Amino acid sequence: MANTVVGVDIGSASIRAVELVDAEKAKPTLVRFGRIDIPPGVVRRGEVIEAETTAGLLKRLWSDAGFKTKRVVLGMGNQRVFARDLTVPRAPLPRIRESLPFLVQEMLPLPVSETILDFYPTSEGMGEHGPTVSGLLIAAVKDAILANVKAVQLAGLTPVEVDLIPFALQRALVSRPRIGGTVALIDVGASTTTVVVAKDGVPEFVRLIPTGGDDLTTALSTRLELTAGEAEYIKRTLGLGTNAADAQQHAQLSVIYEVVNELLGSLRNTITYFSNTRADAPVERIVLAGGAAQLPGFGAALAEFTRLPVIEGEPFATIGISRNLTSENLRLHQREITVALGLAMGSVAA
Repeated sequence: MANTVVGVDIGSASIRAVELVDAEKAKPTLVRFGRIDIPPGVVRRGEVIEAETTAGLLKRLWSDAGFKTKRVVLGMGNQRVFARDLTVPRAPLPRIRESLPFLVQEMLPLPVSETILDFYPTSEGMGEHGPTVSGLLIAAVKDAILANVKAVQLAGLTPVEVDLIPFALQRALVSRPRIGGTVALIDVGASTTTVVVAKDGVPEFVRLIPTGGDDLTTALSTRLELTAGEAEYIKRTLGLGTNAADAQQHAQLSVIYEVVNELLGSLRNTITYFSNTRADAPVERIVLAGGAAQLPGFGAALAEFTRLPVIEGEPFATIGISRNLTSENLRLHQREITVALGLAMGSVAA
């Protein structure tokens, strides 16, 4: 089907995929979704390490989920992707993109030859030497992208686009639902926390924080000599509890609060930085997403730290649901498939 595409989100622990029909329309239809677990070490922080193994997992996922197309959109968004503010002389977008290697070398922590560059315009203005265009410079480590593309191709799939995960998230949770004003979208994943600030649905700021739910699990496991399973259970059940029943639980809460407070502080500083640099449009609210954000009490703590209202992201607000899917099943999986959904929504080739 020419108008069908699958968004593929390759994480460290699992691969999630969503198939959309008519993704370019105002109300696309979700027809299938699936996930498959990844053995440890095969993918590290969203970057494929073992291409053959990942390809085998993708083949199995396609078979199990019954996807009808091999056309896929891949997402990238870890510490190997950089987003920076950039203002350039106004010109057609293709010309701006062609000139990026000559303009941004000093802004990057590695040679331009080792990166893939893109520019996402957000506004126009007037500078000292004439009209300008401001936007986001996106730079990704070339090897990281090519490794994921290779795995997809080995699986017999056709990557039609590689999109930035922060853009996929804001598309699914802010732009499509038409949440107005200045909104900070915060997605807390397993290894990365993504912050996207959008004004009237247009992303103006992106920050990737290399901390997620796995860091809390690891801290509990190593400091308290627990298995990973035990640490995960404590994290999910205890969360940001206020009363410790005994000394053991007190020690567990101490670790949880230490790790989570560090992340909350980083998020508060990020939002404050944006608001200080955009005095005309400070952040008005937070849209919260991501599996790790389900830590009991996290949303309330984030609201307290930032002094902003926090609402939960709603990824299915503007899409149709196929009759072969149930709303109850989708709700159970909505947080883990939001990125894949946003990737499919943004396919220019869908």
